[in-house]
Amino acid sequence: MIHVVLPAHLQTLAGVGRVVDLEVSAPVTQMSVLDALEASHPALRGTIRDTTTKRRRPMLRFYACAEDLSDASPEAPLPDEVVSGKEPYLIIGAIAGG
Repeated sequence: MIHVVLPAHLQTLAGVGRVVDLEVSAPVTQMSVLDALEASHPALRGTIRDTTTKRRRPMLRFYACAEDLSDASPEAPLPDEVVSGKEPYLIIGAIAGG
């Protein structure tokens, strides 16, 4: 079971709580987790990543095990701690200002 932590605006859009639990088949990658998240919560399609290119939206960051995975390959396997459910996969809303 993969535990995905969502920022408040995506929680509201999807109508879920802070943590979404997903069953994801191996290999567990960022791509497979986001595919499962969008499949189970269609309102999130296009909000986390572009629907055509599948690239991350600029104001979102991805973390796992205190490591920024935002620019990592979406096909790279996620850490074992995330796959086993010991650690969550975090989707964080970036902060901008000036």
